[in-house]
Amino acid sequence: MAETERTLAVFIDFENLAIGFKHRRGEFDISTILERLVEKGKVIVKKAYADWGEYKQYTRSLHENAIELIEIPKRQMTGKNSADIRLAVDAMDLAWSKEHIDTFVIVSGDSDFSPLVSKLKENGKHVIGLGMKESTSELLAANCDEFIYYEDLERQAAAPTAPGPQTSDIPQEKKEVFDLLLESIAALIRENKDPIFASMVKDTMQRKRPSFSESTYGYRSFSSLLQEAEKRGVIKLHRDKKAGWTYVVEGFVE
Repeated sequence: MAETERTLAVFIDFENLAIGFKHRRGEFDISTILERLVEKGKVIVKKAYADWGEYKQYTRSLHENAIELIEIPKRQMTGKNSADIRLAVDAMDLAWSKEHIDTFVIVSGDSDFSPLVSKLKENGKHVIGLGMKESTSELLAANCDEFIYYEDLERQAAAPTAPGPQTSDIPQEKKEVFDLLLESIAALIRENKDPIFASMVKDTMQRKRPSFSESTYGYRSFSSLLQEAEKRGVIKLHRDKKAGWTYVVEGFVE
């Protein structure tokens, strides 16, 4: 099961993002992006490019999310968009030097990145684009293997209920872990994972919350957590004989 996990490198053209959210309501939240990306695999590299003197109010949240901030001189000093050039050079260098990274995320809507996307795909990399609708080129969006709009992530995060069953009848001391469990299963379903092995669910839970351990909530094993979730009527399980009788999550109980 482990071989199906993607390894991601995230490159953020922060200036392009800023164009999209400068004249809109609400605060930009980088964690909204990262929470979606960890559903796709293990995020290994996170870099953001900008003249950070212009975006000081965002640097704290970026640092808190362990994103490396690359300082780029103002465009009027260089006569060109140095962020675009540096991001493209770093991405291609990583693509050639780190073969184990199979997925590249370009957080930008700038059509200038279309040649970079094409070159990454030529080198066998899966490319995900992510940007604001107001500042995203249709050319770039169409060239990526996948494209995610930030506004769609906001809408999902603001939804009053998550996909799947509710946990209102779960004891308060276990509600947190059940919410994380169901959120992770919903993410795997959204990513069209089939079958959903128990190990995939646990990996997703740990990516979403690295400190997660089932023992914290009184379970001797992860299987015990899944079994209780089934007994409480929130998920359906079966054992896969070919995979050594490991548990497989069939889905939610309707």
